[in-house]
Amino acid sequence: MSLLWAMPFAGLLLSIATGPLLFPHFWEHHYGKIAAFWSALVIVPLIAGYGMPTATEAVLHAVLLEYMSFIILLFALFTISGGILVAGNIHGTPLVNAGLLFIGAALASVIGTTGASMVMIRPIIRANDNRPFNAHVVVFFIFLVSNIGGSLTPLGDPPLFVGFLRGVDFFWTTVHILPDTLFVGGLVLAVFFVLDVILHRREQGAPKIKDPTPDSKVRIRGLPNLPLLAGVIAAILMSASWQPGIAFTIQGVTVELQNLVRDIIILALAFASLAISRKEYRAANGFNWGPISEVAKLFAGIFICIVPVVAILRAGLDGSLGPLVSLVTLQTGEPNDLAYFWLTGVLSSFLDNAPTYLVFFEMAGGDPQHLMNEYASTLAAISAGAVFMGANTYIGNAPNFMVYAIAKDKGVRMPSFFGYMLWSGLVLIPVFVVSSLIFFG
Repeated sequence: MSLLWAMPFAGLLLSIATGPLLFPHFWEHHYGKIAAFWSALVIVPLIAGYGMPTATEAVLHAVLLEYMSFIILLFALFTISGGILVAGNIHGTPLVNAGLLFIGAALASVIGTTGASMVMIRPIIRANDNRPFNAHVVVFFIFLVSNIGGSLTPLGDPPLFVGFLRGVDFFWTTVHILPDTLFVGGLVLAVFFVLDVILHRREQGAPKIKDPTPDSKVRIRGLPNLPLLAGVIAAILMSASWQPGIAFTIQGVTVELQNLVRDIIILALAFASLAISRKEYRAANGFNWGPISEVAKLFAGIFICIVPVVAILRAGLDGSLGPLVSLVTLQTGEPNDLAYFWLTGVLSSFLDNAPTYLVFFEMAGGDPQHLMNEYASTLAAISAGAVFMGANTYIGNAPNFMVYAIAKDKGVRMPSFFGYMLWSGLVLIPVFVVSSLIFFG
């Protein structure tokens, strides 16, 4: 396959990156049609060039084995976490803010970066709404809660769940990326604490702002949703350990029973959350179906458009993307972990990090057993780059822009797109340079 087959994938990612910024109104109403357009530019030529049976099998393989499980998990985490409300308020001192960011980052690997962002962003905005300097709190929230904190399990961030669907063990990332996560997260949190202390002291001489949300007792509402989250984790672990050897074939695509059961259980838990959660809790969280609807439509296009790209990458140095493969390969033929970390990370900063992870996963060979063992450092570099560097821009990871929109709506003077990149460039890039040299150099 020539590089022309990769054009729809590149076009869709470029649309996702520029649409919300350059033509937001048009994008808001037509992003589904745009995704369908780019998908058609893959499906129709596949049918014309390789025949209906081959094209159908290729597309169904991506949809049934990867996309459906991927979007079902995101839907469940989004739905269940939306029923959990952190009510009340505390005063946002540097120590309190650091504690809230730590809790949010820890939650991100359990309920996902989207779930943790939804649960924690409003409490942290309320805690700091009487401070003249509070935009930096939200910026570091995006760094830690919406991105870095989700690096330890497949539940945490979409690229890691894509890896799980490809055969990476559930706790592999917990073991192999924990040191890097603790280093990067701890250093970023330390930078935040020092900065917040400095700004908090500067505020002492500034005119006082009346607190619009006075301090009150903090309570966790919607507690019945917590066992449902535990059920999601149990269902995923079940699918990884239970291997009955039963499968169904749909148009040449084999669907294994354990994966089908897992997805049914996760869907049932999501609908149970809708049934038992109080509507006022979801309303207080600003819960609506817009974000998950957008993710569902765009990722359907992504998983279809990436089909020919994966085929090209499987050809390795002999394929059309051979020059890109050579960039991450040492002269000895071994993978260059440092290059994998930075290339995956830089692309994840501007493109969606899940398909970026998948591209480099395939580039490294695509064999999960080989990557988890002989090339464990390479898989760790790809995983860390995709998750960590999604924090570099507002569009690097789905929760980033959601947090930005919520904060701006609540009156926080958030930095512009390039202003945010200045923050990430000054704080994150030096941390990533040091961590990459320590762990992948």
